[in-house]
Amino acid sequence: MFVISTRNFPPEVGGMQNLMEGLAIALVNHGPVKVFADKSENFEKYDRTSKIEIERFGGIKLLRKYRKANRVIDFIKNNKNIRSVFFDHWKSVEKINSEVIKGMPSFCLIHSKEINHSKGSSLNKRVLKSIDKVSYVIANSNFTKNLAANIGIPEKKIHIIHPGCNKPIKIQKNVQVQVENIFRGSFPKIITVARLERRKNHQSILMCIRNLKEQFPKIKYISVGDGEERNDLMKLVKELKIEKQVVFLNKVDEKLKFGLVKNSNLFLMPSIKYKKSVEGFGISFIEAASYGVGSIGGKHGGAEDAIQNEKTGLLCDGDDIESIYKSISSFFKNDNYKQYGSNALKFSENFNWGKIVRKYLNLI
Repeated sequence: MFVISTRNFPPEVGGMQNLMEGLAIALVNHGPVKVFADKSENFEKYDRTSKIEIERFGGIKLLRKYRKANRVIDFIKNNKNIRSVFFDHWKSVEKINSEVIKGMPSFCLIHSKEINHSKGSSLNKRVLKSIDKVSYVIANSNFTKNLAANIGIPEKKIHIIHPGCNKPIKIQKNVQVQVENIFRGSFPKIITVARLERRKNHQSILMCIRNLKEQFPKIKYISVGDGEERNDLMKLVKELKIEKQVVFLNKVDEKLKFGLVKNSNLFLMPSIKYKKSVEGFGISFIEAASYGVGSIGGKHGGAEDAIQNEKTGLLCDGDDIESIYKSISSFFKNDNYKQYGSNALKFSENFNWGKIVRKYLNLI
């Protein structure tokens, strides 16, 4: 049996939630899986139809953390057939008694910003104390591995296992009609699927769209996601007079989201480092690749593990609008985007969950 203790799990939406669900489903093919997760909206409906045994915890955050940890400890003590334990975050392992998981293969996944605290700070000490309990620290990219080593995590303990990617879904005819109504014969069709936050760098994208209008009169940019930057970005669209070129979609179901991705020519997310927040990997690049769409990402962070520069897409300096602009122009020069898309599709096969979960099992 495999045990997963996670703060992030569907039906709550997000990259971490998809990661932990993908891992759980992939592990089911190798034995029973028990998930301990936080409650979220409509969780009962999700749990009823899931192939995974899920136990949920609600209430005040601090108390929930202790109750979940105590339940995980009791479950491990009372079950002798547990092969390994997985934690999605250092905070998920923080209240676990180290003696309970001692001698048992245990994993703590790290992603970048949640461990990015100054060496010697109180948060840094908490991170190191928590992570000391587990057998393996799983970094989502080379960037995150280097960050972990720099903040004091023993390098011999760190292994790079990239997030897996679900198989692309078939786009139904009714969804295709919706997509075509949104794009309406435009070219190039550019998309970003991400929260509207400073790190994702939507402001720079919008300024590039304005500058690209003359070169590409039929350009269309679709932003899928919501966040604290939404109002400011909507104002910027009006100031730049690009209302006809830009569409913001904040509530989109998975079918339409991937329909838009599949019909796009470029997935664009030139992320930057903002305060302590940085792109640890970028599973969205791989999701786009699985639909045969190449990407442009920011060179700051772990995107270089998700994009093969000048093969499946391009890496640019997200802090430099000119770099983003030139990368987009180059992406479409001589129909380069077609080759990037073809290469990206092949590259995405490396992130099949069947292959990814085998890397975990090889450590057990």
